[in-house]
This record gives sequence, structure tokens and C-alpha cells, in this order.
Amino acid sequence: MTTINPLPADPGPDVSPAPDTSLPAGNYLRPIGVVLMLELRQRLRSRGWYIMLGIWLVVTGAVTFLSWAGWNSSQNYSYIVPDQNPGPGSLIFEIVLAFVLLFALLVAPAFSANAVNGDRSAGTLAILQITLITPGQLVWGKFLASWLVSLAFLVTSAPFLLIGMLLGRMTAAHVLVALLMLAVELAVVCAIGVGISALATRPLFSIVVTYLTVAALVVGTLIAFGLGAMLAQGTIRANTPDYSYSEVYTPEEPRYTCSGDFYDLHVTRTDQVAWMLAMNPYVVVADAIPYPDRSQPNQMIGGMGFLEGISQGARWAIAGPEATTPCANGQVHPGYLRQTVPLWPLGLGLQVVIAGGLMVLGRQALRTPAHRLPRGTRVA
Repeated sequence: MTTINPLPADPGPDVSPAPDTSLPAGNYLRPIGVVLMLELRQRLRSRGWYIMLGIWLVVTGAVTFLSWAGWNSSQNYSYIVPDQNPGPGSLIFEIVLAFVLLFALLVAPAFSANAVNGDRSAGTLAILQITLITPGQLVWGKFLASWLVSLAFLVTSAPFLLIGMLLGRMTAAHVLVALLMLAVELAVVCAIGVGISALATRPLFSIVVTYLTVAALVVGTLIAFGLGAMLAQGTIRANTPDYSYSEVYTPEEPRYTCSGDFYDLHVTRTDQVAWMLAMNPYVVVADAIPYPDRSQPNQMIGGMGFLEGISQGARWAIAGPEATTPCANGQVHPGYLRQTVPLWPLGLGLQVVIAGGLMVLGRQALRTPAHRLPRGTRVA
């Protein structure tokens, strides 16, 4: 007798939950570190990076030596009392700082402007996109890698800023604040480059656009401020200043009195367009550095430095004609504006808004699956 085994019961549709492919809580930073290490290993393998670092070191040293030599030559024609001579440190510090900021703004886009679309052109971006790494983590990893590589050039130039501190009447606060603000400006430029690199499909296009954006911050803000000042015209009430001179004075003390009848004075309302000037990287760095106390007599001996002059010019523009024009509204005004209220947070905040907006747009552009790809885009 043959026994027939019954057929197994139909288990029905599989209703087991799908495997959880999300990252565990608290591990958001780990994929960023993976992308960061991959980028750093790839960049540090390049011999050209070390060549650029060596050239940077030599050129910065040459600028420091030429600044010191130029100061020594000028002492033959100086009428400053030797005991009141501030020394070459301030000159060397400001020239080296301005040079480092200029070339840092030129070097940083080279490390960030093709960080994302360079991988897209090489066909390696899709490999990262199919992993558990989110677009936000990918953008953050690329940004941190380009920023750390750029900071290597800043660290190389730090000894020359220390030389300026040792040769003049300067403190460690000058060097620390200068290095911190330079690092922040490098971060802003790298964020701009990574954001544009994620938005653009071609590396060459993103590099050009990044350099144009940096040029807009450095030069374009000056042009925009000048054009805006031509349109921002107005009148204020003022009377006549009577100047008096003395050998002992303070830069903050007005050297005139106001008298006479009031009249309408035509002025340029710089306070209405000065916010564009505040975005300039040189204004942000110059205004953040602490300067000597000018409330004591004859504190301007030795001259106002280049960076201090930039800070004063921006503060005069922000204050407007009613606070800087002699005898505006019949009041005397100081010739030197103290650093009571910092100006640099306004400019840095506007820069962060631009850089952060580009980073957010770049993150959105890297989301997968992509519903639409630009013509000629290679997926893998």
C-alpha cells in the first residue's frame, strides 16, 4: 500500500519586514570620516601637492625677507624718534597676512571646485552613491577633505607671521586671530567650491565659476559698493567746522569746533550700501584683528597699518555721513572709530549664507535616484 504525503500548506505571501538598510543611530559621522580618508589618501598621493607646498613656502619666505629689507631701507629717510619706532614687525605681519590671504583664496578653489564632479567624470561617484553614504555625508566629507588640504598651506605660512610678531610691538593675539580668520575664510571658499562642484556637471565649468565667485567677493564687492554709492545720494544738515591744530592730540579727539548757520550738504549715503563691502574677505579678516589703543596722545606715530586702514574705511562706510562728516547736525565726530562693535560678523554671516546655500543645493543635486540627468552625464 502506497502512502501519499500531503502537500505542504501554502505559506502565503512573504510579509516579513524588509531588512533595515539605514545607518545605526549615532553613526552619522562615520561615513563622513570614510569619505574624508578616501579623499585625503587620493590627494596626498599626488606629487604635485608637495611641489605646490614647497613653492608656497619659498614664495612666502621671499615676501617676508623683501618686507624686512624694504623696512630697513626706509629707515634712512624716517623722521620717527627711535624710541617710538614700532619696528618692522607690523609691516611684515600685515604684508605676509595680505599675501597669504590672497593666494589662499587662489589655492582653495583648486582643491574644492572639482571635488564632486571630478569623481563623476571618472565614473567613481556612482560607486559612493549606491552605498549607505547619504548625499549630505558625501558633501561634508568632500568639504572637510578640501579644507584640511588647504589648511596645510596656512600652517606653512604661520612661522612667517610669528616672525612679524617677534620683530614688532605685537602680541600672540594678533597671530592667533589672524590664523583663525584665515582658516574660516578658507572654509568658506572650500564650501563654495564643493557646492558648485556638486551642482555643475563639468569640472572645468565648476572651477571657473568658483574662481569667479571668489573674485566677486574680493573685487566685485568693491565695484558693487562703488556703483551703489553713486546711486545712494542725499543731503544732511551741517554747519561750518573751525579747525585747530596742536602737537599733542589723540586720534579719537575731534580737532575742530562747529559754528555758523546750518545748510544742506550733499553727501553720499555709504551706510545704505556698505553691507556689500562687509562681505569682502579682507574686510572680515582686517576687522577681526585687535589693534592698539588709540585713546592716548600721539598713538598714530608710525602710521596706521594697511589692515587697520581697511577696517577703518569699512567702519566709516557703515557709520555713514551723519556720523563721519565734520559738523553734521552741528556735532563734532571723532576721526578714528574704535572697535567697540565688531563689523566682521556681518560680512562673515553673509559669506556663510552664500556658502551654506550652495552646499544645500549641492546636496539636493546628489540625491538618488535622479529623476533627470543632464545630457552627456556618465552614471558609472
